[in-house]
Amino acid sequence: MSKHHLTETRFSALPLDPSLQQALQQHQLEYCTPIQEKTLPLLLEGRDCAGQAQTGTGKTLAFLLACMQRLLSSQHKTELGKPRVLILAPTRELALQIYKDAEKLVEHNHLKLAICYGGKAYEQQKQQFEQPVDILIGTPGRLIDFFKQKIYTLKFAQCMVLDEADRMFDMGFIKDVRFLLRRLPPPQKRLSMLFSATMAQKVMELAYEHMNNAELIKIEADSPAVERIDQVMYHPANQEKIPLLIGLIRKLQPERSIIFVNTKHAAIRVWEFLMGNDLPAALISGDIHQNKREKLLKKFHDGEYAFLVATDVASRGLHIPDVTHVFNYDLPDLGEDYVHRIGRTARAGKDGHAISFACEDYAMNLMDIESYIEKSIPTESITSELLVKPAPRKKLLKPEDRVRQGRPRQGQGKPRHGKGRQGQGAGKGKPSNRRRRSYNKQGKTANTTG
Repeated sequence: MSKHHLTETRFSALPLDPSLQQALQQHQLEYCTPIQEKTLPLLLEGRDCAGQAQTGTGKTLAFLLACMQRLLSSQHKTELGKPRVLILAPTRELALQIYKDAEKLVEHNHLKLAICYGGKAYEQQKQQFEQPVDILIGTPGRLIDFFKQKIYTLKFAQCMVLDEADRMFDMGFIKDVRFLLRRLPPPQKRLSMLFSATMAQKVMELAYEHMNNAELIKIEADSPAVERIDQVMYHPANQEKIPLLIGLIRKLQPERSIIFVNTKHAAIRVWEFLMGNDLPAALISGDIHQNKREKLLKKFHDGEYAFLVATDVASRGLHIPDVTHVFNYDLPDLGEDYVHRIGRTARAGKDGHAISFACEDYAMNLMDIESYIEKSIPTESITSELLVKPAPRKKLLKPEDRVRQGRPRQGQGKPRHGKGRQGQGAGKGKPSNRRRRSYNKQGKTANTTG
C-alpha cells in the first residue's frame, strides 16, 4: 500500500484489544486509511456508521476490527448456534475475501469464524455450526437456507455489517437482506455498519430503517476513475476487436490484466483467442463452477496467469493486487459499472491503465459513462501496427461445458427423432405417425400422436 494512500493515524493509537494489535503488527499494518481513520473511532465508541468509500480503501479491515473489538470486550460467551456478528456480502468472492482477512485478525484470540455461500460445500458449511460461531460471514441465499433450517439464530447478534450495499440492490438481493436484518435484535441493541461505493437514496433508506442514527461518512478520495487511472478509448469495428486486443497486449506487455466482457459467450471467445495466441489466461463467469473459479482466481492472484477474462462477476468484491491494466473489451451498460471495472487497477494508491473498446454494439454506452465520470475519455487512433493477424483460437472447453455455457433457446435444439421430418428417424419400417403413451398431470395415461 503506497504511503500517500494512508493517513498519519496509527492503529496503535486506537483502543484495540492486544490480540488485534499483535495481528496488525504481524501483518505490517501500521497506519489507517482515510475510511478507517474516520469510522473506527466512532465504531469503537459504539456508534453506527454508514460509510461511502471506493473499493480497495480498507473498509473491510475497519468493520472487522470494530466487530472483533466489541466481542473481545464483551462478557458474553460463544454458544452453539448463536453467532454474535453477521456480515453480509453480495458475492461469494467478496465473502471469501472478508473471511480471509478475518482469519488474519483472529490468529491471537479465541474468536471463531464461519462462512456460508452458494454453489459448493453445502454439507461442509453446515457442519461449521456443530461448533460455536462468533462471526458469521456469507451471502444472503445460503444464510437464509440455514436460518430456515433453524441451524442458527440471530437473536443474540451484537454486530451487523452490510458490505457493498448498492451491489445488493443491483443483484436483486435486497428482499433477502431485509429478511435477515429483521431477525436481528433492534438497532438500539447492536452495532450496525453499512458500506457502499455509492450512497444512493435506496441505500440511505436502508440505513435509516435498520440502523440507529447512523453517522454518514463519505470519503471523497482521489477518484480512480479520474485521477490515478490513465484512460483511453478505441473505436474498432466488431471484426477488429480481437486483432486490436492482441496487438495492444503485445505492444504494452502488461504485467497483470483483467479483460472485461459483457456476456459469457464473448468471454469464452476472447479466452480461446488468447490461449491460441500463446497468452495463457484464466476465465471466470457466472457459469464456471465455484471450485474452479476459486482455483483460477488463486492462480491469477499468484501470478501464474497474466490475464483474467471475466464478466462483471469480477468487477466488485475481488482484491487482486497489482493489476496494471484493465481492458473493457465490451463497454458496460452503466457508468457505475465502468468505474467499478477500472477500479480493479490503481488500488491502494497505485497507478493503473484502463483501455476500452467502443465497438459497433456498445458505442452507445459511452455517453452514459462519460456523463457519470464527468470527463471525456481520450480517444486513440487504431493504426495498422496495432491490428495484428491473430492465430486461430483454441477451442479448449469440453463439449458438455460448451453446452452449459450457451444453451440453445427453446425450439432451437436438435429434434428428438433424426432430422425431425415426418417419417424420418421414427423407426425403420414404422409409420411416422406411430402412437406413443404419455402421462398427463393427473397421472392418467393418454395416447398422443407422435
